[in-house]
Amino acid sequence: MLKENDRLKDILEGIKPVDQRWIEKARGRTAQLVMPSRALGRLHDISERLCGIQQTLKPSIGRKAILVMAGDHGIVDEGVSAYPQEVTGAMVQTFLAGGAGINAICRHVDADVWVVDMGIIPELDTIHIKGGESLLINKIGNGTANFARGPAMSREMAKKAIIAGFHQASVLFQNGIEILGTGDMGIGNTTPSAAIGALITGADLDAMVGRGTGVDDEGLVRKRDAIRRGIELNQPNRDDGMDVLSKIGGFEIGGIAGCILAGAFHGCPVVIDGFISTAGALIAYILSPKAADYMFAGHCSAEPGHRTMLNYLNLEPILDLGMRLGEGTGGALAMSIMEGAAQVFKEVLTFAEAGVAGKESK
Repeated sequence: MLKENDRLKDILEGIKPVDQRWIEKARGRTAQLVMPSRALGRLHDISERLCGIQQTLKPSIGRKAILVMAGDHGIVDEGVSAYPQEVTGAMVQTFLAGGAGINAICRHVDADVWVVDMGIIPELDTIHIKGGESLLINKIGNGTANFARGPAMSREMAKKAIIAGFHQASVLFQNGIEILGTGDMGIGNTTPSAAIGALITGADLDAMVGRGTGVDDEGLVRKRDAIRRGIELNQPNRDDGMDVLSKIGGFEIGGIAGCILAGAFHGCPVVIDGFISTAGALIAYILSPKAADYMFAGHCSAEPGHRTMLNYLNLEPILDLGMRLGEGTGGALAMSIMEGAAQVFKEVLTFAEAGVAGKESK
């Protein structure tokens, strides 16, 4: 039995890089498919990466799920959001009732939706609210502290957030989920995400910080100023993911990092969503660079700094549709593309199987 203090260390040590030999085997089959060389572009890259992760030449995108991590943020006190903090709890209930954007897209791609209370302010009763059976409670606190005036959370709380995300994702993988998408909900959460992105990538705040839920010009100035003050005050160590998360992060961002680490630990693909999910991916990457082998970027958000974050992780987004909703919507929609890539790899005949002369034949 692992001691609580050793759990994260054991998780990180248990993550192994993807076996490149399986990717090479997959490329060998792709080269034989009855079509011009790599005629389906990045679909081949996706299917080959799936083969590498799953260690098979029959990649499967079967049971799918989205984990929507929810948390509130003390930085909202600095006037960084266009919406009041009460929206977080209301939207969580909308997810549970099946009426949000993520629910519609997940019905389309046949994915389950689970919501995790990582630290929202209200206390929700899972028994008496509609869809409460899909709400998982892992509340680290009732919202983070205002990181413009001190650390967002303690280091111990940051560790608990990551382990909680790891645990929830691990349960899904152990119950047969083959691919997991990360989602988020939390008014104000583009602010800690931008802080994490700027600190880790080294990008200028003017290039990293966007309007989030739609703040006006004055709100954008307040947002950049709050992040600048928070980084200067807390002095997070960009090489220490736990320090970054604790000083300028969010509970749901830690949960997302834990989900990604769980995918890497269990050898399963994880589709990261937009700006907030990628902040979690950056934390996971700093903790374990090998975790990037298991990440797929579902889409590129309209938030200006998202592309910089993805470039840092060496991830190319599957979709680029100007989306900025969060919730896991871009990641869920990308799963259908990934499923198509896997089906092409498995179902298209090779030249030999089809009895068609290859390009070397005369």
